[in-house]
Amino acid sequence: MKTQLNRLGAAASVAAVLAFTMTPRATAAPLRICTFPGSPTAALDKAVAQETFKTAGIAAALVQFGDAGADDDGVSLKALRTALGRDCDVIAGFPRSRAADAADARMLFSRGYLSASYVSVAAASQGQPATAQEVIAATYGSPSQLIAVQEQHARFVLETTPEQTVAAVAEGRAQRAVVWYPAVVAYEQAHEGQHFDVRKTRSPYSDWHLVFAFGHHAKRLQQRVDGALGAMEADGRLAGLTRAWMPPPGLQAARAKPTAFAYLDGPTLGPRSGALRSARYLASATGHIVKVSDAAGASVAAAPSFDRAQVQHGKRLYASNCAKCHGADMQGITAPALSGAAFAPASNAHLTIGGVYAYMATNMPADRPGKLKDQEYADIMAFLLNANGYAPSSNKTTADSLRASTTPLNAGPQSPMHGSGSVAAASAK
Repeated sequence: MKTQLNRLGAAASVAAVLAFTMTPRATAAPLRICTFPGSPTAALDKAVAQETFKTAGIAAALVQFGDAGADDDGVSLKALRTALGRDCDVIAGFPRSRAADAADARMLFSRGYLSASYVSVAAASQGQPATAQEVIAATYGSPSQLIAVQEQHARFVLETTPEQTVAAVAEGRAQRAVVWYPAVVAYEQAHEGQHFDVRKTRSPYSDWHLVFAFGHHAKRLQQRVDGALGAMEADGRLAGLTRAWMPPPGLQAARAKPTAFAYLDGPTLGPRSGALRSARYLASATGHIVKVSDAAGASVAAAPSFDRAQVQHGKRLYASNCAKCHGADMQGITAPALSGAAFAPASNAHLTIGGVYAYMATNMPADRPGKLKDQEYADIMAFLLNANGYAPSSNKTTADSLRASTTPLNAGPQSPMHGSGSVAAASAK
C-alpha cells in the first residue's frame, strides 16, 4: 500500500514509524533533517529548519529520505520505515491536528511554526459560488475529502494530489475546491499571475499546523528547538519566513458552507463495480442527507445495544476493510482516527451514532463504497462503539437501529480516555 505523504492525513503513519525507529545518535555528526517528498511546503520547511537549528546552535544538515521509493503515487510505508531509521533524526514539516492526530507519548514534537488550514478556493473572478449543482474538487483520501462531503447539494470531483485539486478550479473542471492553503500558495508561485478567491471552511478537520518531530529520547533537543522557535517568533524572523504561507487574516466563510455535518445516507443506486464508486454520483443523489452535528441539542437516547459476537465479527471485518487507512488500533493513518477525544469526546459530541453509521455504510471502504452487507456494517459499528467505551449486552444491534440513532457519540465510561487502557484492550472486551 502507498500513501501520499504530501497529504496531511498521512501524519499518523509517520508518527508510528518514528516512535519505534528513531534512536539517539552516538556521534557529534550534524543532525539529519528530512522533509516530506512532494509536500507543497518542502521549500518552507527547509528554510525554517535551517534558521531554527542555526539559532539553536545545533549543527544540522538537510537530507533526503534516501531510496524511500517516492513517485507520483507517494511513498510506500515499507520503504519509509527503512529510510527513517537510516536517514533521519528530525522530520521538518510534520503535520498535526487535534482532530486527526494519533501520536502518543512515545513521540515528541516542537511548537508549531506554521498554522494553516483547509480552505474553500474559487477562481478570483468568480468568487464563491452557491448553486445547487456546484462542483467541488477535493483530494482523495485526505482531510480535504472529509470536509468536502459535509457540503450539501454539491457534486464532487476527486483529485489525486493537492496541486491537481487546485488545478481543477484553475482549469474550470470545478467551481470550487477544498484544499490545504499551502497548496494554493505553491500553485500560485508556480503559475505566475494565477490568483484565487479563498474562504474559510468549518470542520474539525480544517485546522492544522506544522512542527518538527523527534523520537521519544530527544527531550533536550525538543527544548532547544522550542527555544529557538520562540526567539525567532519574538524577533519577527519566523513571521518573515512563513508570512506568505499563512491564510490571509479576516477570511470570510464560504457562502456555500454547511451549517451542520451532512453525511450521505441510505441506499444509493449506481455503479458498484471494482474501483471507487463515483463520488459525483453519490453526491448528486437526492434525499440522502442526514445532519449529525446538532448532537448537543438532540434528545439523548440510549446507545443501540450490541453483543460480544458482533464486536468480535466487527473486529475481523475492520481488520480486512478499514485498518489499512484508519489503523489497526483506530489510531488513524491516511484517514482520521476512530477513537479518542476528537472522535468521541467525553461530552458535547459533534457526531451522532446514526450519522457515523450512515456515513460509513454509504461511503466506506473508500476503494469500494457500500460493498459490505448492512449487518456487516452494523457489526463494524459494534466494534467501533466498544472500542470507544460502550459495553456489549445480550442484544444484537441492526443496521436500522444504528441508522435511526440520534445519540451523541460521546466516549463511554470504559473508553481509553477514562483509564481503561489502549483501544486494542477496550475492543477486546
